[in-house]
Amino acid sequence: MRILLRVKPGASRTVVGGRYDGPAGPALVVAVSARAVEGQATEGQATEAVLQAVAAAFGVRPSGVTLVRGATSRDKLVEVQGDETDLLSTLDRLRVSPS
Repeated sequence: MRILLRVKPGASRTVVGGRYDGPAGPALVVAVSARAVEGQATEGQATEAVLQAVAAAFGVRPSGVTLVRGATSRDKLVEVQGDETDLLSTLDRLRVSPS
């Protein structure tokens, strides 16, 4: 299942939850403590932190979350592997409140 994300780097703690209504549609908000600094190694660290946070929030292995688009953007598209019914239920819950 593909999920739109809106990333907030540099947060005080990692939190997955909330809704961001962007031009591509509703996105799940992911706040991570890693900072994204364009052109530096920390940008990849921020993206990796996002993927790990999403995996934990959806209860899947880290290898079950793949970045599809948006490596250098706050708006990302990820593919999450798992039972679609369970994933949709979790997504609905996360869009309402942070985990």
